[in-house]
Amino acid sequence: MSENWTFVCATGELLPGEMRTVFDEVTGTPILVFNYDGDLYALEDRCTHEEFELSSGNFDADEATIECVLHGARFDVRDGRALCAPAYSPVPKFPVKLEHGGVWTRDDRD
Repeated sequence: MSENWTFVCATGELLPGEMRTVFDEVTGTPILVFNYDGDLYALEDRCTHEEFELSSGNFDADEATIECVLHGARFDVRDGRALCAPAYSPVPKFPVKLEHGGVWTRDDRD
């Protein structure tokens, strides 16, 4: 498990309804960070149906969902669970913290 946190942006640079992609500095994993109504969530930036980047899709800030543009699979940004076919597996969720005026995340899988 990575103990190194990856800087995403300054706290004021990720407003409600916005998302931002970063790469974990240790594992190289693409991570998509969402601001849903002031709360921050992070998922792997990869659809579990076809391993396509979720960041190309539409973040619905009213429903807290991200839709993959490839085949229309939707995921809950709060916990990564798949909400409709063709995806059935959840997207890995990662921790987010606010520290030193910034937003930070990391791939915490073993």
